Amino acid sequence: MARQETPRPVRGTQDMLGGTADAFAERFAHVAATFDRVRRLYGFQRVEVPVFEQTAVFARSLGESTDVVSKEMYTFDDRGGDSITLRPEFTAGISRAYITEGWQQYAPLKVATHGPLFRYERPQKGRFRQFHQLDAEIIGAAEPGADVELLVMADQLLKELGVSDGVTLTLNTLGDAPSREAWRAALIAHFEAHRGALSEESVERLAKNPLRILDSKDPRDRPVADSAPDIDAYLTDEARGFFEKVTAGLDAAGVAWERNARLVRGLDYYRHTAFEFVTDRLGAQGTVLGGGRYDGLIENLGGPSTPAVGWAAGIERLAMLVEGDFSQKLDVIIALEDDALTAMAIRALKTLRNGGFSADIVASGSPRKRFDKAAKIAAHVLLSISHRDGQAHLNARGDGTERALQAEALARSIG
Repeated sequence: MARQETPRPVRGTQDMLGGTADAFAERFAHVAATFDRVRRLYGFQRVEVPVFEQTAVFARSLGESTDVVSKEMYTFDDRGGDSITLRPEFTAGISRAYITEGWQQYAPLKVATHGPLFRYERPQKGRFRQFHQLDAEIIGAAEPGADVELLVMADQLLKELGVSDGVTLTLNTLGDAPSREAWRAALIAHFEAHRGALSEESVERLAKNPLRILDSKDPRDRPVADSAPDIDAYLTDEARGFFEKVTAGLDAAGVAWERNARLVRGLDYYRHTAFEFVTDRLGAQGTVLGGGRYDGLIENLGGPSTPAVGWAAGIERLAMLVEGDFSQKLDVIIALEDDALTAMAIRALKTLRNGGFSADIVASGSPRKRFDKAAKIAAHVLLSISHRDGQAHLNARGDGTERALQAEALARSIG
């Protein structure tokens, strides 16, 4: 029988193994664990939503004309004939749950989650087809203080991860509904006057999503986009006051920021604050965390008019920025040098683990080689179990750290 070829991993996915100093899995876990710790400091509840939803959830929230919906979503018909999509982002699913699960009773609701997302796009540095994000949302809070809370939380997360150097918070306002409509009309007039100079993609966007032309990467579009009017001339007093309160809150919290008048969100339900934390350390994929206020999304999904603001950050991108040695070091490694003392070794292992110490054992292969094998394993304490002078003998030696001394004391108490 011919040997079958081993299946290869799907393009745009990755396998991760921990345990070594440069293991990406350890950096990945460190980012997620730091996020969980920080979100608790800010009173954000953990939330879980399905990995797949009805396709309409994402089509209505992200917009039929967006690249995500038209080109990137993993969509299929299930066995019941329903159109199902693997989630390409978190906000739509959380907003759907807010409506269908009756979470309005908890508003304002502060929730956070992290997990895998799926988009069919060209894999690049820090970008995969199955990727992972952190996500934080405040739903049901209309005041600018909610925007400040999320931005301060994001800033603290980046600082605690040790990646804030070289990362800049860029900020813009999209105004309230009247501001945005007036600005949109001015942009359409500007782009129509220069239609011949625009790229084919931007001409298409002009009819569907004109704000997106402002952040076009096509060099043909830049002169026209750079000369387009800013939103400031069209802000209502209310919208201007909202943005001033956000920036004043950031200043009070000591969070540095820069204005980027070209930072936009194309869909109509986005309002007021839009922001990105950007770095030049990841090449073209410079955004490590981004978000904004989406006051019209839940209403767009069939729910009541509900203000909301949130952000998301790529775990892979953050993990690429994290520095340090994240290799795992056991508290205790046991070398069982005599199989007759297996019961004692099992008791020792159990006692150490019950005491809160990480422990493992080398109990296979030649008994004479087990000590040398155990000595090569990173651990604070090496505990050997052997027979000497006809009696069971435990010998513990450690690196002298407080953790090692505690583990060694517990090990010596085992008889």
